[in-house]
Amino acid sequence: MSDPVLRAAIALYDRFTHEGMDRRAFMAELTRIAGGSAAAAMLLSSVACRAAAAQVPPDAPGIQGQEVEWEVAPGRALRGYQAMPEGAAQAANPVPAVVVIHENRGLNDHIRDVARRLAVAGYQAVAPDFLSGAGGTPADEDRAREMIGQLDMARTIADGTETVRRLGVLQERQRKVGIVGFCWGGAMVHRVALAAGDSLAAAVSFYGPAPDPAEASRLVAPELVILAGRDTRVNATAGPWVAALRAAGKDVTEITYPDVDHAFHNDTSAARYNRAAAEQAWAATLDFFRRHLGA
Repeated sequence: MSDPVLRAAIALYDRFTHEGMDRRAFMAELTRIAGGSAAAAMLLSSVACRAAAAQVPPDAPGIQGQEVEWEVAPGRALRGYQAMPEGAAQAANPVPAVVVIHENRGLNDHIRDVARRLAVAGYQAVAPDFLSGAGGTPADEDRAREMIGQLDMARTIADGTETVRRLGVLQERQRKVGIVGFCWGGAMVHRVALAAGDSLAAAVSFYGPAPDPAEASRLVAPELVILAGRDTRVNATAGPWVAALRAAGKDVTEITYPDVDHAFHNDTSAARYNRAAAEQAWAATLDFFRRHLGA
């Protein structure tokens, strides 16, 4: 498949997944770009996310993973996935915690894999399912995106903030908490970081649309902003946000990986995933967390 065709398909897919484009219109345009329905199906398989082998399998030695549930408000709970080093729950000194925020596909096996990668690095990783109140993330990704779009954002941010605060106290001892998120989750990172104040010790946003720069003065936690060079939609908001943070004297680091697409870290999308950039970005993330959270 020629590169211009792939570039056009990725741009179209972003319109479909992030701007509410009708699926029938999306498929009609994808068929036109690809030159036929069979080619369109192949192109969609490359651009969209599909099941892939986990980098850290659920039964990997040295870590423990399980589904968990916790209260975020009276009568309201979140469910999610937790992974941590084996024996961490019984250790005298609690390991630092990291909240992992999913994309607009909801909590899926890829995000669980990311949580286990953090466990391998020495953290207690908790990945909430922000669709818990609606019955949980469905298998149908299109339906998951619709449900994400219907969330009460003020309540969702409050639930994320309460999760950070709850993780900050373990066995009656304070510990440092970080947060990392991707796409929709990257946007949530910014907003939870603003709301959490000094309850949060470090924030990493992967290609997430940024808040109004006027809010920059409210940020307390150090922030690492990871961007994709070809992601003009997100970069249009992230650039002013980073500039405003710097002008306000905030601790912010921005890394843009050139010639990669939005979601380049997600290894379940064959066309978008860029292994070299993804590995560099993950190494930068772990280094950022080591500096601000320890391990």
